[in-house]
Amino acid sequence: MRALARLLDGTGVPCEVVLPSGEAIRCGEGPPRFRVVVHSDRALRRAFDELALGAAYVEGEIDLEGDMWSIFEVRRLLQDRARLGQVLGFLVNLLLIPATRINRRSIDFHYTLGDDFYHSFTDTRYHFYSHGLFRSEDETLEESSEHKLETVFSSLRLQPGMRLLDIGGGWGGMTRYCASRGVHVTSLTLAQDSFNYIHNILDTTGFPGEVRLQDFLEHQPEKPYDAIVILGVIEHIPTYRRFCARVWECLAPGGRIYMDASASHEKYEVGTFTRKYIWHGSHSFMCLQDIVQEFLFHGFAVEEVKRDTRDYELTMRHWAERFDAARDFIVKGWGEKVYRAFRLYLWGGTHALHADTMQAYHLVARRREEPGPRPGLLRRTGNFLRGLK
Repeated sequence: MRALARLLDGTGVPCEVVLPSGEAIRCGEGPPRFRVVVHSDRALRRAFDELALGAAYVEGEIDLEGDMWSIFEVRRLLQDRARLGQVLGFLVNLLLIPATRINRRSIDFHYTLGDDFYHSFTDTRYHFYSHGLFRSEDETLEESSEHKLETVFSSLRLQPGMRLLDIGGGWGGMTRYCASRGVHVTSLTLAQDSFNYIHNILDTTGFPGEVRLQDFLEHQPEKPYDAIVILGVIEHIPTYRRFCARVWECLAPGGRIYMDASASHEKYEVGTFTRKYIWHGSHSFMCLQDIVQEFLFHGFAVEEVKRDTRDYELTMRHWAERFDAARDFIVKGWGEKVYRAFRLYLWGGTHALHADTMQAYHLVARRREEPGPRPGLLRRTGNFLRGLK
């Protein structure tokens, strides 16, 4: 118990810990901003690291009351120790199992909770499960999604009659926006609910387009597309070399790709709690320097790279607040554990973006006429050794 009190006291944030006996321990000075209610002695015997405390909350061994933002000030003092089983499982997924099988399994884990679950906290117009773009801090989530679509449409220089590939169609926001402006949209998704939702949009509107239940890495178009968009999906495709090769094959010369994603400074840098409860498989936040390198090696001209970290922070804060407001609905439909896991994920992501332990970017790249040049193994080895000096 003293270890937990010392940990909380180290944040400088006034708080309170209520023990199973009912005894309350105050930490810091001033009125408590949050309260940790411990229901079980077992929770006090856990290791005080990120995964252990997160698991204790999900399992109901502790409750968190008060300001969630202040609670996540504790996170910077926690160790994040990956368990051996997690490390081995990740390596098996990454190195031994085909990427397309991992993608399907990961999508099945995260995206099969039903439309109503995700629609309880995403924007009400397009239901984007990726960040919006805010022109001012007081804009609504819906306005930020509209701005994002305007930005994508303009950046890709779309015109009526063009063919757009949307990798990870979600709930058809890109289809509705672009197809209503005369662009033929082909949406790829691995989630059956997503497929059904977009199929219904196309059926009821008559918009030009199609939706396929297919992995992008297996997609073989009849002819190249004029443009490609991938919003918040590259995190599920960490094999950048293979990804860029497929984009090159699917995109017509002069065509552009718009990509955005949450990002980290190093590839595969994902928290243990997130790996266990939210994103399974080989999920990896985008590593900007690595994906830009692969685009350049494959013959693309990178035309724009923009930091969207504040936009993603605002987006996730909206999601977290809406999710908290929908608590009774979520618990009734999906249970307390799902609510608690996603609550930590949404508030934790908001705080990580604010603290710059996670970032977000969008980039635009244009396919040139000629591929490459991709350096060979000897040249890349020489470049690596020279970079060590």
